[in-house]
Amino acid sequence: MSAVGGSGRTTAASLLAAGLTASGPAVLLDLAPRLSSPWPARLAEQGAGGLAALPPDQTLTRSAVQQACGVSVTLDGATWQVLSDGRDWHAPPLVLPEPPAAWYQLAAIGGWQAVVADTVHPLAHDLLAARCAGELGHTRGWYELPYAVPVLCAAATADGIQALQQAVTALHAEGLPLNRTVVVLVAAGDGRPPAAVRAGATMLSARTAGVVHLPYDPHIRAHGLHTARLRSRTRQAAAQLTGAVLAAAHTAWGRPLPEAPQPAPITPALSAR
Repeated sequence: MSAVGGSGRTTAASLLAAGLTASGPAVLLDLAPRLSSPWPARLAEQGAGGLAALPPDQTLTRSAVQQACGVSVTLDGATWQVLSDGRDWHAPPLVLPEPPAAWYQLAAIGGWQAVVADTVHPLAHDLLAARCAGELGHTRGWYELPYAVPVLCAAATADGIQALQQAVTALHAEGLPLNRTVVVLVAAGDGRPPAAVRAGATMLSARTAGVVHLPYDPHIRAHGLHTARLRSRTRQAAAQLTGAVLAAAHTAWGRPLPEAPQPAPITPALSAR
């Protein structure tokens, strides 16, 4: 999750999905609109059906969900899957479910061991809007899924750390568990982080499960999310991110993690008579 756009959220999500493959089959769920996401192009290159191949009015099988995914390669040559909308740019937009529980249901059908959701909603605004409307909100919905470890991403700039601190304040006000929340500060350039970022990171380290600094990597800037030639510092940060997420999960629920609850089947609504 992130408070604003341009936070490096998708880069962090891809590195985390790659790192979690050591724990078992992993998938990245792309929740972004098709024309604002880098993932659809990857599915189109592979001819994967994507989300459009999963009709909402039909019972899904594990094989159908798995076949709809594209495949990405991890840092060490292992593979993880991506589920996005890989159709042509001019295809009508898909109507995707907003409740996080629906995506959890889809992940349970797919049978993955680890699921990374690349969300797009601005979390602080979502929390405020949900409070004013008396609703659950997307952020709380993701937090309340079984064994969820939220990862908050922000640009390592003065404005980025300010937006992140405001988001953390909103999370605290809503009583959401910061002690199993991991923060990723994504550098916008080489060199030492600004003083405001260093001070913010120190404060956040005491309030969250961990703070990871993701360094600037020109390969990502130049070539996108392909992970074959990352800098060693980026690889180290990716390992730290994976370790922080797993440590937060084990601290909260034990080692090994208990079996994840299976969601109840969705019963089709009865047609009007």
